[in-house]
Amino acid sequence: MTGIVVWEDNDKARSKSWVTMEYAYMKYSDVCSKKDQYNWKSVDKFLESVASRGHQGVIRFRYTYVGESCAVPAYIKALSDYKATWGDSEDEETEFPDWRCTELQRFHMEFHRLLAERYDSDPRLAFLQTGFGLWAEYHIYDGPFILGQTFPSKAFQSEFLQAMDGWFTKTPWSISIDAADAKYAPFHEEPALLELGFGNFDDSFMCKAHDKENLPNWQFFGEERYKRAPLGGEFSYYSSSDQKHCLDKEGMHGRVFEDEVARYHMTYIIGDGQYRYQTDSRLTEASLCMGYRFELRSAELRTGEAALTVANTGVAPIYYDAYLTFDGHRSDFNLRTLLPGQEQRILVPLPANLPSKHTIRIVSDALLEGKTIPYDVKN
Repeated sequence: MTGIVVWEDNDKARSKSWVTMEYAYMKYSDVCSKKDQYNWKSVDKFLESVASRGHQGVIRFRYTYVGESCAVPAYIKALSDYKATWGDSEDEETEFPDWRCTELQRFHMEFHRLLAERYDSDPRLAFLQTGFGLWAEYHIYDGPFILGQTFPSKAFQSEFLQAMDGWFTKTPWSISIDAADAKYAPFHEEPALLELGFGNFDDSFMCKAHDKENLPNWQFFGEERYKRAPLGGEFSYYSSSDQKHCLDKEGMHGRVFEDEVARYHMTYIIGDGQYRYQTDSRLTEASLCMGYRFELRSAELRTGEAALTVANTGVAPIYYDAYLTFDGHRSDFNLRTLLPGQEQRILVPLPANLPSKHTIRIVSDALLEGKTIPYDVKN
C-alpha cells in the first residue's frame, strides 16, 4: 500500500520487486450499458490479475478522455433529454457528458454506492481515485467547460462528495488537487466539505512549476490532511525531461524526490515509465521512502504479556487497521493511529504456554492472503 505504482498492462515493470500496486483507468460504460444492469467483470478481472502477482489495485473511473467518445452508459446517451457536447481538447475531437441530464446524475450516485457495496472491504483494492472532467482530474483546462453541462454543477458535486464519505468507510478515496479551483468545485462556497475524509492526488508531481502552481492547491486542502487520508499522484508529463529525471539522485528543478515525499507526506505515486530511466535499486529506494514505515525498537517478554515498542519512521500513517501480534496473539493498539515520528509502547496479553521461539508480525485484514507488513528492527 505504498510506493511507485505501474499500470496493470505494463508487463515490463509490473512484476518488478519494487512494485506492490498497479493502476487502471476504468470506464463507466464498461460496467453499465442498460439501466439498473451492472456487470463488474472488468473490475474483477483487473483486481484478479493484480492480486495474482501479490499486488493491490488503484483505480479511477472516468467519462472523458481526450480524443474519445465519453464513457456514459449507452442507455443514457439514447435519452431524448441527453445532449452530449463535442469539442476540441488538445487538438483532438473529444466528447463531453451532459450533466444537465437527471438520469446521468442518478446513475453516477447509484454507481458509486454499488461500487462501495461490492469493493469497499476488498483487500485487492488499495485506493480509489474519483473526479470529473478530463481524465476525472477535476478540470477541463482545454475544451468546452460549461458548469452544470459539460461539468457537473457544484450542488451535485457537493451531494456526491458527501455521499462518498458515507459509502466508502474502508477503502480510502481521493480527488485531484485541481478541485481547489473555485471555477470547478464547491469547496470555497462550502468549506465544511473540507472536513470530509477524502485524500488528494497530484497528476503533475515534480514538474518545474510545482511550487507555484501545485503547492497552493495542496495547501488549500490542508497540510494535515495526510493524517486521515492518503496523498498520491503521478510523475509530471509536462515534458519528457520530467519523466527522465524526476528520480535522479541529485534531483530535478532544484528539488529532490525524497525531500518532496517528506514535504507532502506522499504514500504512492504512479511512475509507469520509470523503469526506462532508473535502476531497480533506485526504484526500490524511491518506493521505500513513501508512506508508513514501522520500526520495532524493543521487545520484552514478561509474565502474562509481551511489551513491544514500535515507531512510525515513515512520512505518512498506514490508512488501514493494522496490529502487532506476538506468537499470533494480537495487540489492541491500532497502528493506523501512529503518525510519522511517533512511538508507542504496546502490551500484548499472552497465555502461560508459549513456543520456545517467538514471532512478531504486523497483520491487517486489508492485506492479501499470506501477506504481512514488514518492519525494521532497531539494533
